[in-house]
Amino acid sequence: MIKQFIDKLMGKTPKSSKPNFGRRTEVPASVHGIDPNLVDERAIHVTRTLQQAGFEAYVVGGAVRDLLLGLRPKDFDVATNATPEQVKGLFRRAFIIGRRFRIVHVVYGRGRDNEVIEVSTFRAHLDNVAAEQVKGNERTSKRQLEGMQHAVDSSGRVLRDNVWGPQDEDATRRDFTVNAMYYDPESQIVVDYHGGIQDSKKRVLRMIGDPVARYREDPVRIIRAVRFAAKLSPLGFKLEAKTAKPLTQSATLLADVPQSRLFDEMLKLLQTGHALASIAQLKNLGLATGIYPLLDVVVERADSAFVQVALADTDRRVGEGKPVAPSFLLACVLWADVREGWAKRLARKEPSHPALQDAIDEVFDARIGDVSGRGKLAADMREIWMMQPRFEKRVGSTPFGLVEQPRFRAGFDFLRLRADIDEVDIRLADWWQEFSMASDAEREDLVQAAKAEQQASQAAKPRVRRAPRPEGVHAQDESRPAAEAEGSEDGTAKKRRRRRRKPGASGDQAGDGGIAA
Repeated sequence: MIKQFIDKLMGKTPKSSKPNFGRRTEVPASVHGIDPNLVDERAIHVTRTLQQAGFEAYVVGGAVRDLLLGLRPKDFDVATNATPEQVKGLFRRAFIIGRRFRIVHVVYGRGRDNEVIEVSTFRAHLDNVAAEQVKGNERTSKRQLEGMQHAVDSSGRVLRDNVWGPQDEDATRRDFTVNAMYYDPESQIVVDYHGGIQDSKKRVLRMIGDPVARYREDPVRIIRAVRFAAKLSPLGFKLEAKTAKPLTQSATLLADVPQSRLFDEMLKLLQTGHALASIAQLKNLGLATGIYPLLDVVVERADSAFVQVALADTDRRVGEGKPVAPSFLLACVLWADVREGWAKRLARKEPSHPALQDAIDEVFDARIGDVSGRGKLAADMREIWMMQPRFEKRVGSTPFGLVEQPRFRAGFDFLRLRADIDEVDIRLADWWQEFSMASDAEREDLVQAAKAEQQASQAAKPRVRRAPRPEGVHAQDESRPAAEAEGSEDGTAKKRRRRRRKPGASGDQAGDGGIAA
């Protein structure tokens, strides 16, 4: 005690004390009450295969938390004392991924029905003082990081963490107590080191260790705290005061996190079924701005009618087990920018189709940048936007070609949301809904009905009266060009050339038209 006081007066930095690895507590099924029928059969197969090979293996993390709460987890992770190479050797379809954290993906099924069980090796809890230090980040120090097992940058952020250790150290290096429990499907025992079961009962989200230090090790934990608080708030969970207090002051650490990782974490906030709750938590915790520029836009526009219905629709789809695409939600968030840029170009009398393309390019440059790589995400967003004026054309061949487009459903869902807020006529969305589900003969009838409706609408418009023709001027003379009516210099009438139409010309050009009111 006296030595610590003298060291403090002398300005000496005390040596880091040994972390508290907790005490192993094995909780039987009669106490924790987990329903084994909620455990995925493939996760059971992974743990059983590892155990039969002589290794320890447990379901771990959020899956155990959800099981304790009586929920069916959407994802199952497994932790083991087997190395990634040993895990890979036990399964036919297993792949080692990652550099910062090396893990194994064990794949079951194929195509859309496939499921991945993520298997991680118990990691040692290492003091960052003993870690190798690099001056830059993941990109600038890529070559330096090769071969390193444990490395941090100048701020203390962990860049490599691939040193294997015992289970108690693995539990201590996890973030929240409710995410640091291990469940053995064979014995049905839950292993708990840090009071996760008690915190689950108290509905408390508590960081293991010193929250300030933990946020410094990995600033993305700030976003994870928001996400878990949003997800579990309907069940009564709240962030512990000591865990919540350093969030705002630690947010500046996110500036050193790669933009691609922040982009992925933003999508997790918005696409796990709790988008509206996540935005509410960001505001409540003082994190409405500053995490990621595009997320700032989402939070800013969350109260607008279109973005709000898009977020609510995303939450609904996730809750119903339906797929969601980041391109669709981001297209909704940035639609206001596209419409504004498009309208400005149309006001300058620019052609509609190129004007819309230029407006989209401008939005990509200003809002998306290089994060998406201008790959599939950007291509899908562009296609959704470019479809919108085409929905206005319900005659000719346009409807038949549009409904066959791979992204038609996403474009139509976008149109439906626009109709929900009265941006377009609800009858237009209803017509396309009926057309998309109709037979070929029924589609022909719908197109004919739309054509008749269009003709009736045009006939109902008031006709513009022309000024009376001067006396002595015949109708055919008036309709001819002036040069042709005057004739040639020798007094003979010029021969009128008939203009030939180009083959295949059509009035239905994809993407032509103005902004729907």
